Amino acid sequence: MKHFLDINEVPKSELRHILNEAKRMKSERKGFTKGAIDFGAPLSGHILAMIFEKSSTRTRVSFDVGMRQLGGSALILDASSSQLGRGETIGDTAQVLSRMVDAIMFRANSHEALLELAKWSSVPVINGLTDKSHPCQILADLQTLEECGLNLKGSRIAWVGDGNNVLTSFMEAAIAFDFEIIAACPHGYKPDIKTVWELQSKGGKITIVDDPNEAAKGADCLVTDTWVSMGDTNISERMQALGPYQVNEDLMAKTNDAIFLHCLPAHREEEVSSAVIDGPSSKVFDEAENRIHAQKAVLRWCLDK
Repeated sequence: MKHFLDINEVPKSELRHILNEAKRMKSERKGFTKGAIDFGAPLSGHILAMIFEKSSTRTRVSFDVGMRQLGGSALILDASSSQLGRGETIGDTAQVLSRMVDAIMFRANSHEALLELAKWSSVPVINGLTDKSHPCQILADLQTLEECGLNLKGSRIAWVGDGNNVLTSFMEAAIAFDFEIIAACPHGYKPDIKTVWELQSKGGKITIVDDPNEAAKGADCLVTDTWVSMGDTNISERMQALGPYQVNEDLMAKTNDAIFLHCLPAHREEEVSSAVIDGPSSKVFDEAENRIHAQKAVLRWCLDK
C-alpha cells in the first residue's frame, strides 16, 4: 500500500521521480484548457474521496482539478456533515470508504487521526495537511524552486516565523534533496526539538536560530507562513512574539537574491510586507498552481499509474 503521509516515509529516489513527473505533466499541459484531460486519462474511472476537518481553498481545488485532469473524479466529505462528525470511528470510516473509492485525501486536525485512517484503509491515503506536517505543499514548493532555476542540492533555504507543520515537512525534504534549512523562530514557537534532533541525526542540514537576519543571510529562498493558523487561540501572544519576524524588503536584502515563498493564505503587513509578496521575488502564485501538478504526481505514484 502506497500511502503518502510524510516526506520522510518515501524513498529519496521516489520523491525525485514524483517531482520530475509533476514538472513533466505541467509542461505537457501548455496550451491546454484547465479542464482538459491529460493524454491517456491515466486515472480514468478512479475516485478520490477528500475528507476535510479544516477549511481549505488550495487543497480542495487543486486535488479536485488534478483528479479531473487525470480523467478521474473527486468527492468531498466535510467532517461536520458526515458521520465522522456524529461519532463514527475513523477506522469504520476508512473501511467503508475503501469499498467505495480508490484513494483518500485527509486534511486532518491531528496527525494521529491521519495515521489511524491509514491503518484501517485498504486504499492509498494522502496527507492533505495535519498539525504535524504538510508534505504535498512542500513538493509544490520544491517544484517551484526548480522551475526558477534553483539547484536544490547545496542550496540554502531560510524559514522565518512560526516553526509549524510546513517547516517540519521542509526539514524532512532537506534530507531527501540535500539542501540546508536554517529557521529563525522566536522562543515558544520553535519546531519540536526532538524532531529536529532526529532529522539532524539522519543527515539533515538543519539549524534553528533566534535572529531572522542570521537565517536570511545568503539564503537562496526565504519562506514564511501565517502567524495565526486555524485553531490557534493565543492570537495576541502570537502577534507580539512573531512581530519582529516579518519578511520585508530589509530582510530580503540580506539574502542571495532569494525567491520568496508562502503557502497562503497570506496576511499582508503581518508576516510579510506587501512590497515582498507582490514584488518580483515572490513566486507564491506559481507555488499555489503547482499544488495541482505535484499532487497529480503523488496520486499517480500512490495508484501505480
